[in-house]
Amino acid sequence: MRRRGWGAAVLAVAAVSGTLVVRGATGGNEGDGGSGPVRASARTAALTVADGGTSARLERRSTEPFSMLGITWAESSARVTGTIEVRTRSTAGHAWSAWLRLDGDSGEGEPGASRGGTAPAWVGPSDGVEVRMSGRPSQRLPEGLRLDMIDPGGRTASPMEPAGFVMDPSDPTGPADPTVTDDPPATDAPADTASPDPSPPLTSEPSSDPTATAVPTETETQPSTGSASPSPTGSGAGPATPTASASTTVPPAPESTAPRPPITSRAGWGADESISPEEPGYLPGGRIKAVVLHHTATSGDYGCAEAPAVIRAVYTYDVQQLTWKDIGYNFLVDKCGTIYEGRKGGVDRPVMGAHAYGFNSETTGIAIIGDYSSVAPSREAMTSVARLAAWKLGQYGVDPTGTATLTAGASGPNYFRQTWAAGARMAFPVIHGHRDGYNTVCPGDAYYALLPTIRAWAGGAVEGLTLDSVTGVGASGTTVPADTAVTVKWSASTPAALVREYDVLVDGEVAATVAGTAASAEVKLAPGTHRIAVQGVHQSGRTAVSADVTVLAETAPPTTEATTPAATASPTAETTAPAATPSPTAGVTPPATATSPTTKATTPTATASPTTKATTPADTKPPVFSTKPNLALRTGTVSTTAAPLTLKWKATDTVGLKEVRLTAPVAKTYGPTVTSASLTAKSGVATAWRMTAYDRAGNTAAASVSGTPVILQESSATRTGTWTSKSSSSYLGGRSYGSSTKNASLSWTFTGRSAALVVSRAATSGQVYVYVDGKKTVTVDLRSTTTKYRDAVWTTTWTAAARHTVKLVVVGTAGRPAVTTDGLVYLK
Repeated sequence: MRRRGWGAAVLAVAAVSGTLVVRGATGGNEGDGGSGPVRASARTAALTVADGGTSARLERRSTEPFSMLGITWAESSARVTGTIEVRTRSTAGHAWSAWLRLDGDSGEGEPGASRGGTAPAWVGPSDGVEVRMSGRPSQRLPEGLRLDMIDPGGRTASPMEPAGFVMDPSDPTGPADPTVTDDPPATDAPADTASPDPSPPLTSEPSSDPTATAVPTETETQPSTGSASPSPTGSGAGPATPTASASTTVPPAPESTAPRPPITSRAGWGADESISPEEPGYLPGGRIKAVVLHHTATSGDYGCAEAPAVIRAVYTYDVQQLTWKDIGYNFLVDKCGTIYEGRKGGVDRPVMGAHAYGFNSETTGIAIIGDYSSVAPSREAMTSVARLAAWKLGQYGVDPTGTATLTAGASGPNYFRQTWAAGARMAFPVIHGHRDGYNTVCPGDAYYALLPTIRAWAGGAVEGLTLDSVTGVGASGTTVPADTAVTVKWSASTPAALVREYDVLVDGEVAATVAGTAASAEVKLAPGTHRIAVQGVHQSGRTAVSADVTVLAETAPPTTEATTPAATASPTAETTAPAATPSPTAGVTPPATATSPTTKATTPTATASPTTKATTPADTKPPVFSTKPNLALRTGTVSTTAAPLTLKWKATDTVGLKEVRLTAPVAKTYGPTVTSASLTAKSGVATAWRMTAYDRAGNTAAASVSGTPVILQESSATRTGTWTSKSSSSYLGGRSYGSSTKNASLSWTFTGRSAALVVSRAATSGQVYVYVDGKKTVTVDLRSTTTKYRDAVWTTTWTAAARHTVKLVVVGTAGRPAVTTDGLVYLK
């Protein structure tokens, strides 16, 4: 985004892009534009200037429906240092909103722009408006002040209307991934049944002198007439590839090492190409070296079906009202993770945007629609940003986790007060925030803190990979039958969309391979003891391997012999009767012997002995925090909302620790070997940090620690020697103390368990001695090649809270004696 915001309702920052402020609103008559270009309309109303040109107003009045507004003026380079506020009337509830503050420092516009202006503010469907504007007494407001109102439209323009830039419908090269998605149409807005505002509606007659008119008027801005080339052919079927012309050399679209994510085309969000007839521009070197991440400074209270309308309105404001050639961002992402093509020229080409003043010629810009100053972007949005960044960088062989050296196209400072001259060679992370290259809070503190996560997701390897269980039991020593399938389950923090595959490793060899969307697999184990682990293969090819689990595969379950013999049946007697003998007759003598009855014993069949299967006892012992959670201040940039802290702990388990989760004040999950984390806390507020340890059997243990960072300014210190007070918004509390006097000192006494010395640093800064409780502890050199403000440069921590005194003494370093302090932070 391009402007700095000062209130909760709006975040405004100086930059170069089509940026907006969003007030929470739903409904409206916007269509998704999926069937063709959507004609947006813009109306203007001149402000009445008073008080010798130092104030201006537009009285409350009814208007034609609109959803976005901004204040613009005649000079593109002009700045408004006073206050600009607007309020609107909703078409749904007919209630007037609170005053919304806009920022008058919009930074440098696009070269050739004829007007300057505020960030556009998305206010939702409205039919009434009021504006008040005041400058400094000694500075007149710019000429040509007017209110610009945008209705993003919901109707489809005629397909035969002229287009300013024609896209080649040919299919792209690369993966056969679905590349374009269309959002469903938004619902219609409620009908306006309220009685009209008692003030007269704005007329359609333009004023000949907008800055001096007594009665403000509203005029409708008609779209410019494009060239007579055919209408755009891009639809939801694929990327738009530019058609070469005599004046534009279209660079190639190289294949990427990363898969291409789905991207909604300009036609998909309803871009009316007739208002932007100019051909696109491309990076002079033909390759992207870095990705700049932005937020659009919105409240985030928008429906994802409204995102196309928001983008159309920004596009219209940038092109028709500020006279830019196109929308500034290369890509936009909504909170549901939908990616939208921004500036035209081909999503697979190195299109030159207008989003990062001084560094547009070597970068591409991605903006998430929303305000992420204090609330983190959704996982869906971050996943899409990481996928998009990986794909664009992969086209040019750039590592998303690396460093890029960029040539500054203009001089200037960044948010951290680092300065450079035009032509300077500057080193940036390949994926970096807008604030790294410009004096802006963009992409917001909460989002900026997550940039390491974006880099890791985009570049790999798979993070947080944990083997959760084998056949349902995660403990080492699991016994399973041999030659049967066992189920291995795992989890990872890297989104599945960025994982190519998972491999189950048995004794270091791949035994099964599944897709990156899977979280389990089956393998068969031969008899014996085996080590099982899971390997995650990131789309970059980088791999990560989980901790292993030992499993014993047995050919047969162990048995216990029965000691009691089986009951034996008594022998049974079987009697065999002799054969019948004929009766004696006269003259016949019977045989001398006769067959006697015989008996034979039949042995009964033995009964099988009962067997007992050996089982592994369940793990019921919970993990323990062998080192309880504890806090310490760390080095880094200090603000009233973010004092840098280190949280340390150590959890153990007799069988196998799975993970440790931080549950408050933020939710994070750490692997079993992680024992510390860099975090921040709001000063002056007691914060409880709660943690839960999990073992592989599901047992848990909880622990917590609380702390309050307290900022002590220089005015509360005991001073010796000569000190000069300095004022600047860059200092904590707006003030700091400086001294070049040798042995001049500042001392703070407090009761706490950790302390950090906060200073300002530059190339000419000197050295200081630091004394703790009367004893000289260290000499700290404040010199820095880049200018830094609110820098916690030295810290110390004690085992328990106690009363301590920290004293800073000026060394008086030869050639650079000056030091500038910005207070002391302690933890109680």
